[in-house]
Amino acid sequence: MKLPLALTLLAAAAGCLSIAVAASTKAHHDPSFYDFKMNNIDGKSVPLSKYKGKVVLVVNVASHCGYTPQYEALEALYKSKKGKGFAILGFPANNFGAQEPGSDTEIKQFCTSKYSVTFPMFSKISVKGEDEHPLYKWLIGNSDRPNDDIEWNFSKFVIGKDGKVVARFRSKSTPDSPEVIAAIEAALAK
Repeated sequence: MKLPLALTLLAAAAGCLSIAVAASTKAHHDPSFYDFKMNNIDGKSVPLSKYKGKVVLVVNVASHCGYTPQYEALEALYKSKKGKGFAILGFPANNFGAQEPGSDTEIKQFCTSKYSVTFPMFSKISVKGEDEHPLYKWLIGNSDRPNDDIEWNFSKFVIGKDGKVVARFRSKSTPDSPEVIAAIEAALAK
């Protein structure tokens, strides 16, 4: 009789241990914005933890889109607020109408020569579909619209100083629109 009781206790203890391990694993492995490492436009790995304590605007960009002129407003916004703890991260994506067909080198050349972009640009990724990058899965899942895919190029996410998504905007909300500026200013004030 002692053996079945001992096995029962052992099984119960193992069950508690596996629950504790699962809870611990979940607590430590839910990714945050700062857990991601992304390749910049030059192919070098950049830990997003580099942006801890800053307000970050994440934008999926494209060179041949009706919204492409937003690069000008993005650059102006970056220049005006980068000294206040603000960064813009551009992620080229070719998911919409094949409007970003170029290589990283071609994208960099376009952005710097046509729009004098100085904010950090990253290697081309997918922001929608079966090959959607985990960063964009995280951004969408932690936004106010966790079930809505990215609609088009130049969608925007504002990340607070704590690494949490504080706002999400569609393409038509320009970088200098009142709602985008208000979200950035509110995040900077915290």
